[in-house]
Amino acid sequence: MTSCSLHDAVALESRGIPTAVIVTRAFLHEADVLRAALGAERLQPAVITHPLSTISDDDITARAAEAARQVAHILIGDS
Repeated sequence: MTSCSLHDAVALESRGIPTAVIVTRAFLHEADVLRAALGAERLQPAVITHPLSTISDDDITARAAEAARQVAHILIGDS
Protein backbone atom coordinates (compact mmCIF):
# COMPACT_ATOMS: atom_id res chain seq x y z
CA MET A 1 0.00 0.00 0.00
CA THR A 2 1.79 3.07 -1.29
CA SER A 3 -0.07 5.57 0.87
CA CYS A 4 0.96 4.05 4.21
CA SER A 5 4.53 3.51 3.07
CA LEU A 6 4.93 7.12 1.97
CA HIS A 7 3.33 8.52 5.11
CA ASP A 8 5.69 6.39 7.21
CA ALA A 9 8.69 7.48 5.13
CA VAL A 10 7.81 11.16 5.53
CA ALA A 11 7.43 10.70 9.29
CA LEU A 12 10.81 8.94 9.53
CA GLU A 13 12.56 11.50 7.33
CA SER A 14 11.14 14.32 9.47
CA ARG A 15 12.89 12.69 12.43
CA GLY A 16 16.19 12.61 10.55
CA ILE A 17 16.04 8.90 9.71
CA PRO A 18 17.12 8.23 6.11
CA THR A 19 14.35 6.34 4.36
CA ALA A 20 13.65 4.66 1.03
CA VAL A 21 10.19 3.68 -0.19
CA ILE A 22 9.80 0.84 -2.67
CA VAL A 23 6.93 1.02 -5.19
CA THR A 24 6.09 -0.93 -8.30
CA ARG A 25 5.86 0.91 -11.62
CA ALA A 26 2.09 0.49 -11.60
CA PHE A 27 1.87 2.69 -8.49
CA LEU A 28 4.51 5.27 -9.37
CA HIS A 29 2.01 7.94 -10.43
CA GLU A 30 0.09 7.49 -7.16
CA ALA A 31 3.37 7.76 -5.23
CA ASP A 32 4.35 10.95 -7.09
CA VAL A 33 0.98 12.57 -6.43
CA LEU A 34 1.13 11.66 -2.75
CA ARG A 35 4.74 12.87 -2.40
CA ALA A 36 3.67 16.23 -3.82
CA ALA A 37 0.62 16.41 -1.53
CA LEU A 38 2.81 15.68 1.50
CA GLY A 39 5.46 18.19 0.45
CA ALA A 40 7.98 15.38 0.11
CA GLU A 41 9.05 15.72 -3.53
CA ARG A 42 12.70 15.10 -2.63
CA LEU A 43 11.84 11.66 -1.20
CA GLN A 44 12.70 9.51 -4.21
CA PRO A 45 11.10 6.06 -4.42
CA ALA A 46 12.87 2.90 -5.52
CA VAL A 47 10.79 1.70 -8.47
CA ILE A 48 10.57 -2.00 -9.25
CA THR A 49 8.75 -4.13 -11.80
CA HIS A 50 5.07 -4.91 -11.21
CA PRO A 51 3.45 -7.22 -10.04
CA LEU A 52 4.53 -8.78 -6.78
CA SER A 53 1.65 -10.89 -5.52
CA THR A 54 1.51 -13.44 -8.33
CA ILE A 55 5.16 -14.15 -9.10
CA SER A 56 7.56 -17.01 -8.39
CA ASP A 57 10.20 -17.10 -5.66
CA ASP A 58 12.87 -16.53 -8.31
CA ASP A 59 11.04 -13.43 -9.52
CA ILE A 60 10.73 -12.16 -5.95
CA THR A 61 14.51 -12.57 -5.59
CA ALA A 62 14.99 -10.57 -8.79
CA ARG A 63 12.66 -7.82 -7.53
CA ALA A 64 14.60 -7.68 -4.25
CA ALA A 65 17.86 -7.24 -6.16
CA GLU A 66 16.22 -4.57 -8.31
CA ALA A 67 15.12 -2.73 -5.17
CA ALA A 68 18.41 -3.19 -3.28
CA ARG A 69 20.48 -1.36 -5.89
CA GLN A 70 18.15 1.61 -5.85
CA VAL A 71 17.74 1.69 -2.07
CA ALA A 72 21.52 1.72 -1.65
CA HIS A 73 21.77 4.62 -4.08
CA ILE A 74 18.97 6.53 -2.30
CA LEU A 75 20.43 6.00 1.16
CA ILE A 76 24.18 6.26 0.54
CA GLY A 77 24.54 7.65 -2.97
CA ASP A 78 27.04 6.50 -5.55
CA SER A 79 29.91 4.43 -4.25
